[in-house]
Formats: sequence, C-alpha cells, structure tokens
Amino acid sequence: MQQENFTVVVPEQHAGKRLDQVLALLCPQHSRSRLQTWIRNGFVSVDGASLKQKDTVHGGQSIKVRAQVEDRNEKWIKQEIPVNVIYEDEALIVINKEPGIVVHPGAGNPDHTLVNALLFYCPELAQVPRAGIVQRLDKDTSGVMVVAKSLQAHTRLVRDLQDRRIAREYRALVHGQLISGGTITAAIGRHPSLRTRMAVTDKGKTATTHYRIVRKYPACTDIKLRLETGRTHQIRVHLAHLGHPIIGDPVYGGRKRFPKNVSETLRGKIAAFPRQALHAVRLELAHPLTEQRLELEAPLAADMEELLDVISHATDERG
Repeated sequence: MQQENFTVVVPEQHAGKRLDQVLALLCPQHSRSRLQTWIRNGFVSVDGASLKQKDTVHGGQSIKVRAQVEDRNEKWIKQEIPVNVIYEDEALIVINKEPGIVVHPGAGNPDHTLVNALLFYCPELAQVPRAGIVQRLDKDTSGVMVVAKSLQAHTRLVRDLQDRRIAREYRALVHGQLISGGTITAAIGRHPSLRTRMAVTDKGKTATTHYRIVRKYPACTDIKLRLETGRTHQIRVHLAHLGHPIIGDPVYGGRKRFPKNVSETLRGKIAAFPRQALHAVRLELAHPLTEQRLELEAPLAADMEELLDVISHATDERG
C-alpha cells in the first residue's frame, strides 16, 4: 500500500471549472478515473471541505489529496517467457503479441501471462499500473501492443486512448463475401443470458467499427478494420452481427457455412483454424514524452499468413 499526499492550488485560469477537471489538468501523472475515485471516496478536500466531482472551484483554492493506493502489481510474479519486442525507447515497449497468451493474471490464469513475461523483461514495470499495459488484446488475438515504462507515460497513453487519439487498425479473415467496405455502428453490452459473452443490445454502450476489403475469396473475405471505440470483443461482436463472423472464433463464430464451390479440403483447413483470425496490425499515437507521431506495426501472425497462403493458392487454382 502506498500513500499519495500532495497539495495543488487552483490557478485563476481554471476558476469555474469542475473539481475533477481541474484536478486532472493539475495532476497529469494520475488517470482521470483514479482522481475521480479519490474524490468520491473523500480523499480530496478543497480548502478543507469535501466536494463532489461536478462541483466548481475558484482561483486560489487549495486542493489537498490524501489517499491510500494499493499496489496492484505486488502479487504478480515475473516469469521468463519470451516477448517479441518490435520497438523500445525510454518511455515505451512495443510488442507483437503471440496468439494464445493471456494479457493479465486473473481467475483461471494466475500466471504465465503477458504481464508475467513483461515483469521479467523489464522489472521496473512493477511500479507502473497494470505493469504498463495500455490496451488489451483477447487471449487468441495477436498483434501490436504498447506498454508504458513510467507512470507519466502510462497516464498519458491511457488518456489518449480514452479520448480516441490513438488509431488502431486490425486485420481479419471473415466467413462469406463482403460486397464492400463500410461502418458498423451498434451498441455493445453484456449478453442478456450468456453472461460471459457480449452482444449487440440497445442497453449497451455506443460502438463504431470501420472496415474495408483487402481481398475477396470464394470462401471468405480478408479485411482491415479501424476502431473508433474500444468495447470488449467489439470487432468479433460487430462482425458476427453483420453476418460475417471471424474465421475460427469459438464464441461468436456461429455455424460454419461455405459456398458450394469451395472444396472439401479448403473447408477443412478453414474449419480447423484454432483461433479467431484477428490480428492488431497497426497503432498510431503521439509519443507520451516527445509528442512525435509514431506509427507502430506488427507483421501478420504466422498462422494467419499460412491460412491466407492456403486460401490464395486454392483460389488461384480455380482460375
């Protein structure tokens, strides 16, 4: 458990703004959600008085923060597990995540996760929330992920992600032939009866996914996607809702259907693909220290490349 004690004074130019807004502006090393939690829990006072998040403050007022911060990383152990690092500097580690590895320890996966591997590779990540991880990928989704090496970098990147200032591009192989690219705008929330799944529902949160076609095949379509929001399982749920689920998706894949002109051999290859054919191919973001725009790419996972080769070869043979 760590103690956070500090005092800031409200500048005149921030007079009239909400308490949580001013605190976020004056304390960029802390996330908005953490600051809001401290306010709700009574750890923040303004000239000695407790205020709500939405209450306004005035120039010259003294904001005091006295909070206990649990070290969420202290129970996580470091383990020597290979990490595919594609870029690193004093603020960032960028990796190409392999399919089949869980990102965070949790129920059913207490160790041998990406976090355990990162703590071995870079022990100082123990001092950063979530061991520096900014965005998650599902266990069986591969591709580019960014990890912050300091609290300042982590807070900045998480905030940029929340404010939609980080561009995320994915590649997927989906069942069926899409006619053209487009945009899926459909709210996503917890499935009403299957609580481990997400679903398109009027009670969910707004979600938007843009997609475009890379190449059409008789049995499937190779597409690129860009996320405007980041809901749990968003791409997988949206594509299933569109009627073109991702190949290999064990949760949202539904019944496998193929056109009559697709060979039994190719059907078998596609049906046997062991995971959702989804890869995070690209991130574009502002460097948290220098503000320089970075374009970070991860080459397509080997199993997806192999599947594409099989599909392409079968298509070329048909002429």
